[in-house]
Amino acid sequence: MPAADALLRDVFGFDAFRPGQAEIVEAVAAGRNVLAIMPTGGGKSLCFQLPAMLRDGVTVVISPLIALMRDQVRALQEAGVEAGALTSGNTPEETEAVWAALEQGRLKLLYLAPERLAGSAMAMLRRIGVSLIAVDEAHCVSQWGHDFRPDYLRIGELRRALNVPLAAFTATADAETQAEIVEKLFDGTAPDTFLHGFDRPNIHLAFAAKNNPRQQILAFAAARRGQSGIVYCGTRAKTETLAKALRDEGHTACHYHGGMEAEDRRIVETRFQREDGLIVVATVAFGMGVDKPDIRWVAHADLPKSIEAYYQEIGRAGRDGGPAETLTLYGPDDIRLRRSQIDEGLAPPERRAADHGRLNALLGLAEALDCRRKTLLAYFGEEPAPCGHCDLCDTPPELFDGTTAVRKALSAILRTGEYFGSGHLIDILTGTQTDKIRARRHDELPTFGVGTEYDRRQWQAVFRQMMGHDLVRPDPERHGALRMTEAARPILRGEAEIRLRKDVLAKSATRRPAVKALVSDEDAPLLSTLKAKRRALAEAASVPAYIIFNDRTLIEMAEQRPTTLDQMARIGGVGAKKLERYGAEFLAVITGAAEELHPARRRLAGRSEGALYDRLLEAQAALSRGSDGIDKPLSCSAAQLAKVAQLGTADEGTLARLLGERRAERFGAAFLEVLRDAG
Repeated sequence: MPAADALLRDVFGFDAFRPGQAEIVEAVAAGRNVLAIMPTGGGKSLCFQLPAMLRDGVTVVISPLIALMRDQVRALQEAGVEAGALTSGNTPEETEAVWAALEQGRLKLLYLAPERLAGSAMAMLRRIGVSLIAVDEAHCVSQWGHDFRPDYLRIGELRRALNVPLAAFTATADAETQAEIVEKLFDGTAPDTFLHGFDRPNIHLAFAAKNNPRQQILAFAAARRGQSGIVYCGTRAKTETLAKALRDEGHTACHYHGGMEAEDRRIVETRFQREDGLIVVATVAFGMGVDKPDIRWVAHADLPKSIEAYYQEIGRAGRDGGPAETLTLYGPDDIRLRRSQIDEGLAPPERRAADHGRLNALLGLAEALDCRRKTLLAYFGEEPAPCGHCDLCDTPPELFDGTTAVRKALSAILRTGEYFGSGHLIDILTGTQTDKIRARRHDELPTFGVGTEYDRRQWQAVFRQMMGHDLVRPDPERHGALRMTEAARPILRGEAEIRLRKDVLAKSATRRPAVKALVSDEDAPLLSTLKAKRRALAEAASVPAYIIFNDRTLIEMAEQRPTTLDQMARIGGVGAKKLERYGAEFLAVITGAAEELHPARRRLAGRSEGALYDRLLEAQAALSRGSDGIDKPLSCSAAQLAKVAQLGTADEGTLARLLGERRAERFGAAFLEVLRDAG
């Protein structure tokens, strides 16, 4: 491609394509539909920017973040390429310049956010002579991905309407996500697919169990003083306190989260782009728009939500190909938080199950016994040799024969009917007498007290590693109770052995007091489900949640798990009236004996509006925290959803009157699309 080579050199300043780029550029320039999966830092943007210059007409680039679009437009303009973006962040002068370039036929690349496709953009795009659609971060089209954007679903409609080729790019797409990209963007017709691997060999991978995590992060940053880095935190408050701690240690650091004013966030983004050695302590709101090539390290002060999110976030380091380092801290509180976020979400059961699977894959990476890169890339379908460049390759962990310990744990799981979490199972193994043990006569089991060679913390490490090896999985239908997988059966039958890490079993010289949780690990998922039931009943009755039952009552339900109304009546706070009104519904949650349906949904059962209600619920779940996933939670009541489902057809004005302006602004476009599809 002589013309492409010349543009590569003259416009972008590169003497040669990176591995894999040339064939993608050729396919896109030739007008073929393309799906390209390339590692972060692999040069995705060039694979649609250069073909746009080779083709007649305008290339429309759908990109998820304003900051990212502005950076790319600025870089193209500085390289002499006519490019522009139509975003809410534009000044009037910028927007006028874009329109002028379009009218004069000068513009080669037009960047749009997917949300713009909901308005009158279709007519405008038909008029300006679009010849190619490029989709950046294409995994956002998939409800199985880690940052689903419902507006991406309109892109397939746009491709059909304009009848032009489409090129989709992403760095993160497992098999499920790839399949949904093909279905949603290409109508199920397979495009030319280029898979150029997920390996980032310049990034050093490391995990560590939490042990004074603030000090661990400060020590990691101190060893890399003066280098640009990102620290990801699970909460907004932690970003602020940790950024202050870093400043107190002499670092240049600032915080970033979705609760900040837009102008303050822009100031941080600009500083990070321009300053050397700045550390940004952020939630994942500081995400896909990060385009700084020389980030030398990324640390996670809390466990990411999935293996895809982890890969995407560490991929922001070392985009220039230079050496970069990562550190991910994790602990039982992280696991409990991530489980509860999945269980309390509004996603349908199959989505929650998939999210649990992705979290399990990340836990497997955290508990890996050998090369982490092998474990990470195996998840994405690759089979590399050991990398020699991760913490486990640097210092291989000491292992021990854990077969006997695992068999004891599996025996306890099976003898209790696979109905309990690790906390209760550890009580059995260590011979700890509790009210729950005595009530269920589990002190009479053969496994009671057979595991006294380990203390409680050590048994927790055994169970955590068993989950990492996929020998046991939490069962969402039994509120997180551990169930044995097929992979465990050979070990239980004595046909296979297993080795575990010894370092996590070492006796601790000093024991730090644990933070008191509301309930134990195994009861936490059930408590979350009971709270969700309480929330639904409270919304239906238009009363505060505590009017139904207070937290203390729900905690007792989660711990005692009554199975009859007689037992429910003995729970504190459940009087005769509440037993009559709510007892059966909460009992059904605990025992799983009844299908969970809100009364408003139950009235639609067996009717077409029922399925429509479910689709509206899914659309609402995807936008509950806004299109970026960082806004204040918002939802419609079940009654409002039922009314929308029964509308048949509607317009923006109807939804605004029914839902109110605030909810219509967030959910209106998605709800209208659901109604149109059903019609």
